[in-house]
Formats: sequence, structure tokens, C-alpha cells
Amino acid sequence: MKSLDADLIRRLPKTDLHVHLDGSLRLSTLIELAKEKGVKLPSSSEDGLRKLVFKRAYRNLPEYLKGFEYTVACLSDPESLERAAFELAEDCWEENVRYLEVRFAPQLHVRPNLTLEQVMESVCKGLARAKKKIDRLPGVQSGAEPGFHAGVIVCAMRFFNRHFSPHYEAYFNALPHEHDSRIFALASLELARAAVKVADKGQPIVGFDLAGQEHGFPAADHKEAYQLVHNHFLGKTVHAGEDYGPESIFQAITECNADRIGHGTWLFSTKKIHDRSIKDKKEYVESLVRFLGDRRVTIEVCLTSNQQTIPELRDSLSRHPYRKMRQARLSTTFCTDNRLVSNTTVTEEVVKAVETFKLSPKELKDQLVYGFKRSFFPGSYLEKRKYVRAVIDHMQSLLEA
Repeated sequence: MKSLDADLIRRLPKTDLHVHLDGSLRLSTLIELAKEKGVKLPSSSEDGLRKLVFKRAYRNLPEYLKGFEYTVACLSDPESLERAAFELAEDCWEENVRYLEVRFAPQLHVRPNLTLEQVMESVCKGLARAKKKIDRLPGVQSGAEPGFHAGVIVCAMRFFNRHFSPHYEAYFNALPHEHDSRIFALASLELARAAVKVADKGQPIVGFDLAGQEHGFPAADHKEAYQLVHNHFLGKTVHAGEDYGPESIFQAITECNADRIGHGTWLFSTKKIHDRSIKDKKEYVESLVRFLGDRRVTIEVCLTSNQQTIPELRDSLSRHPYRKMRQARLSTTFCTDNRLVSNTTVTEEVVKAVETFKLSPKELKDQLVYGFKRSFFPGSYLEKRKYVRAVIDHMQSLLEA
């Protein structure tokens, strides 16, 4: 097999199963949309925005999240949502990301004249337009290389951050609720119903997610929404173990039937266990790891994003728990999280992993294939098997050429 340089890694077929639409706009598009919609940016140039907002390194998570205030404000109509999805698919294809799952919180984009369903359908329309364009390429048409597929994962929110969208508050206030402690759960249930409705129309809504601050906002609060999407055979993933401990990951799997875990960064940290009833923390972590492995729950690993927001990882990426995940033979896949906010690509994420953790061509191939196999593919099981087989064959030919 060939040695793994950046050029080969770029040419290999890849997936991105954890990428946020509102964190992955092209900077040129953000500037253009901001001018159209009267959104004031800290700078009118790409270099200025890279310096002031979308940095290589951030002091803390609030600074990392600052950029979303601008991107969400610009994604305020069907045309901008469709455009953002189309351009994201184009950018992914340019680096041979052959399968893409775009996630975002539709609630942040609702307006008086824009419903949850219309928001989702606009993003699906953008992905469909990109797929149609890619399908016309000679290599894809002839079957010489695998084509492009994409799905949408909708994100429920653990809590409401009014800085992201002033319209979100009105959305919450319109929901029927008896007391405030139930409002976030009800919002998630409302989103789940809308997602199922759009999926039933034949749109590629493939999964459901839960994002936002974990501490104080447990995933179990949203189990009714997860049960609904589970009953309708949608894929389930949860942001867990990103800013809270192993219990959060366990709760996502057991209370929300999660098929995948977003980040899972603190999976191995006994210091992050807060439940006082857990006496043997080391044994708890070992049992949780075995539980994940037995059920092939896939962890969506976001190396750059974690390094930017977690102080313990800034000095050395080698401290990232991916090393232990690999040693435990867990199912993992490399993701960008946010292409713009984290200033990265899938190729860069993979190059970092190969260089930091000394992955062999065989090990990298296994990692990349996990992404295709554990995707929430928007088609039949037989179609997915055929597609994955084509991807594996193409990958093997590139590695052996």
C-alpha cells in the first residue's frame, strides 16, 4: 500500500457525519449575505473575520460560539439556507467527502413566515441540487467512482441561547407548556414531529441530535422526542461527553437510544464522574467502554474542535482520547464539527490523526469505512451495502495504485 501523505488522503473517499451547517459557511458567502440582510459583521474582509472571529485558536467555548451569532442571523430565509447547504456539499465533494450528514437546529431559523418544515426542506433542496450536479460528472456517471449522498440531522437544543436568534424566543413562547422546566423537552418533541413529517414526504431527514450545554441539561429530559424518532426509524445521535462526564454518554445511549455519540471526549475520564453513587469510577468507565464496543456505538471524533475548546488538549493533540478509543477498538469516525468556525476540512482532520497517532494505511482504511458503514444512509439497506462496497473497492484501488 502507498504511504499516507496529504495528497492521497485528500483523494480517498471520506465521510463527515458531524458537521454543523451554521458553522460551515463559506466566508465569502457570509459577507455577501450579511450585506444583503443588514447584519453587521466585525469586519467586511475574509482576513479580518479570520483574525477577529473565526480563529485557529479560541480562549474558551463562549468565544468559539461567538461566530454562530453572525451565521445564524444570515441564514434567515429559504434561499440562504438552500445556498449554504449546496455550497457545503460542493466544498465536501472537492476534497472527496463522498457521504455527508449536515446537522443544524431548524428552530434557530424559524421566522414569522418560515416554518420548521420549510427550513428543513430548504436545506434538503440545497443538498439535492448539489447531488444532481455531482451525478452528472463523467466518473460518477460511468460508475468508475462512487457518487455523492447526503442526509440531514436535525438538532434539538438542551437550552435556549437567545444570542443565536431573537426569533427562537418567540418560537419557545408559542409552545404550550405548564411550567418552564418542560419547555426545552416540548420544543424537542415539536421538532421531532416536524422531522418525521418532512421525512415522510421523502426528504432525506436521516437523524435526530441533541446539542448544547450538558451540565444541568440532561439528555433524559428529551427522551420523549427520541422515542418518537426511534419509532419512525430515524438515526439517533447525541452530543455527549463533550463538557460533561461518562454518565452523560451512558444516559444518551440508554435514555435516548443513541446509535452514535457526538464528541465523547471525556469517555475515559474518571475525574469527570459526578454521580456520588458510583463508587468504583474506574470500573464504571471500563464497563461503559465495553458497553459502547459491544453495541458498536460510533463516536464522532472532532479533533480540531476539541483542541480549540478544551484547554487540556491545546498544548498537545496526542492527549486526545482518540488514542484510547483506538486501543479499545471502538467504532470511531473523523468529523469537522464546523468547517468555518474550526477552520478545518475532513482532509486536515485525517492528516492530523495519521500524523499524531501514527495510523497505518490499513488502520486508516478501517477508520474511513466506519464512517460509511455507521452512516444514517438515506436509502434502503441493500442500496447502502452496494454503495459501501463501491467505496471500499475505490479506496482499495487508490491505496494500492
